[in-house]
Amino acid sequence: MINRQLVLTYLYLLVYILLSSGVILYNKWVLSPKYFNFPFPITLTMIHMGFSGFVAFLLVRVLKVVSPVNMTFEIYASCVIPISAFFASSLWFGNTAYLFISVAFIQMLKALMPVATFLMAVICGTDKLRSDIFLNMVLVSIGVVISSYGEIHFNVVGTVYQVTGIFAEALRLVLTQVLLQKKGLALNPITSLYYIAPCSFLFLFVPWYLLEKPGMEISQIQFNFWIFFSNTLCALALNFSIFLVIGRTGAVTLRVAGVLKDWILIALSTIIFPESTITGLNIIGYAIALCGVVMYNYLKVKEVRSSQSPVDSIPERAGLEDREEGDRFIRARQ
Repeated sequence: MINRQLVLTYLYLLVYILLSSGVILYNKWVLSPKYFNFPFPITLTMIHMGFSGFVAFLLVRVLKVVSPVNMTFEIYASCVIPISAFFASSLWFGNTAYLFISVAFIQMLKALMPVATFLMAVICGTDKLRSDIFLNMVLVSIGVVISSYGEIHFNVVGTVYQVTGIFAEALRLVLTQVLLQKKGLALNPITSLYYIAPCSFLFLFVPWYLLEKPGMEISQIQFNFWIFFSNTLCALALNFSIFLVIGRTGAVTLRVAGVLKDWILIALSTIIFPESTITGLNIIGYAIALCGVVMYNYLKVKEVRSSQSPVDSIPERAGLEDREEGDRFIRARQ
């Protein structure tokens, strides 16, 4: 007899993989000058943030699907605003990279995420410089360098945008741990959007006004309501699928699914976007980096589990899942 719960779990994972891959490919198609030709990444990100904030407001205040946290002005000013600033920056830089480099190469560069997070955590004092973790980070970096060397259409500007976005996201994750968790606040995807999306929208308005507004001639803009609505809806659905997968399986399973998704996405991108050429060095470098990422995840999970006692293992695991979920939250927009 087929286990119904197991089937549902795999179904949720499949939905997550499809949505995550779909959002990334969809964003590339919308922004790329070769396809839909809407080369305004800040505008697209603001559309995402505005819509997400509106839906989150309906879910929290009107439909009351989830309850808001105890948010004071002091917490909002000292925690939510700086986190939103780095969140907006990571989305801005990450989406801008689509204008210059391929989806496949972007996914390979994203292997640097643990390296950036570890460095930011050490600088901010939330983690210690350990030899085993450091060697894994060196392995990841070597793999990314090899992959970059093998990239046929290597573009310095696009690479700088993507790497800058990765480090902005890493700093956001560390700030979330330092600022929010120390104050005892836990934000799920819905409440995160409720508090962070509007603030991120406002932060993005300044660079949009200075960089994109002057070049947005009405006659040259292809504004198709259904294209942008479906794109934004997919991004929002991805956040909810992350919430469902974590609730059913845990964040470690989500990370494993994310690795599978990355390989599928790299393969799909070469089919959908013929200009995305993958070389042998790309694959070798990414495989080396991925080994380092997998080992890093294993060491961090082992570290958390070894520090747990039988009494506090359940709440500690919940805290781990919240932190790990935040690490995947940005993928909804990139």
